[in-house]
Amino acid sequence: MRRPTLLALLLGLTLALTACPQTPPPPVDPAECPVGPLAPQSREEPIRLQGLGRFAGAYVPGELLVVPRPGLSVQTLRSQGAEPQEALPRGLLRVKVPVGQEEAKAQALLRAGAQYVQPNYLYRPLRTPNDPLYPSQRPYLNGLVGLEAAWDRSTGRGCPPLIAVLDTGIFPHEDFAVSKYVPQGVNLDVAADDPDPTDGQRPDWDSYGHGLAVASVLGADTNNGRGIAGVTWGGYVIPIKVFQDGIKDASTWDIAKGLDLAGTLGVKVINLSLGALGQSDNVLASAVARVRAGGAVVVAASGNKGTPGVYFPANLPGVIAVGAVAGDKTRAGFSSYGPELSLVAPGVDLLVAFPGFSSYGLESGTSFASPIVAGVVALYMSKYASERRVWPTPDQVYQCLIRTAEDLGPPGRDDEYGFGLVRADRVMAGTTYCFP
Repeated sequence: MRRPTLLALLLGLTLALTACPQTPPPPVDPAECPVGPLAPQSREEPIRLQGLGRFAGAYVPGELLVVPRPGLSVQTLRSQGAEPQEALPRGLLRVKVPVGQEEAKAQALLRAGAQYVQPNYLYRPLRTPNDPLYPSQRPYLNGLVGLEAAWDRSTGRGCPPLIAVLDTGIFPHEDFAVSKYVPQGVNLDVAADDPDPTDGQRPDWDSYGHGLAVASVLGADTNNGRGIAGVTWGGYVIPIKVFQDGIKDASTWDIAKGLDLAGTLGVKVINLSLGALGQSDNVLASAVARVRAGGAVVVAASGNKGTPGVYFPANLPGVIAVGAVAGDKTRAGFSSYGPELSLVAPGVDLLVAFPGFSSYGLESGTSFASPIVAGVVALYMSKYASERRVWPTPDQVYQCLIRTAEDLGPPGRDDEYGFGLVRADRVMAGTTYCFP
């Protein structure tokens, strides 16, 4: 939703994707990885820190570092919801606590007799793409979503999932060429039963260039020395055109055909930056359920009316419904909300690709928040499949994202922000819910 303001390639892709999700490798045999005894360590003074550390910046979800006072027992720690994991040098303990309750549990541990408690902060070298317009994107892609730390763990190229953008279609563009995947002999323009998903030349059309803009947020060619950065660098973004040229509405029939096509192609992530308020569409709901049952994660925009009521199909069970926030992490005035809202992502003044081979501009709307979340899903699925040789299920993906989100608004889930702001850095580092 927009707010105004290769046969060889196919074969290679098929082989690459089928080589990724396999049975996990056997555990490493310690006999093949000998580690000698550690050198004796000199006695060190105990840590003398006191009080509470700052709960700011990136830290491991669900973990705290604790300096206990003498006499603080394991039973007392557990009574406060903290499970000891290991003892570190100089009297330091690492404990597990419920994700999202780190600061509250830290305060409880201090009252129970801990000397000092802080988060288990994350420090990583940050991967920054060389796209010349990325500095303009950095405040929201990195400052809000934490993508640089996430990219250092995975850019989505290990086992890249196929990603479908069901939208108005696309135009040729300098910064969406390598990432764009157009399988030969497939009618990607399902509205016209045509293999070419290119939009018609209609500059007076309200949604002119919408599909290209959405696709560029998710998967613009990144680190290529030109243009903007996409959330995922992995490529294989399939544009599926479900709108007829010059027509502002897409039908149930065409969207359902697009979803079925995505399922047939083996797509793992589907972005729907479209919807209708107050709709109840059993045919489309069934099509969404089918692709989800086949292993695809469906991400959809919540709508741009700015009032209670998440748009259909974002409000369907199992769909990740995405609202928009501004740079100060407050709900964008146009962002629709309600009990079905899952997450929020940046959606105000995002830099996107415009029609015209080297054109760029600013767009706002939940249409552009949704592909940020879809891109984070793709990064996560790529890393998971690369390590585990199996794709995570849609339910696993959903739990990973909501459990690592940054809580906004009132504590806990709420109608305006859902479970909170998507955080790519936490997703990639989450050993409790994402990579257990």
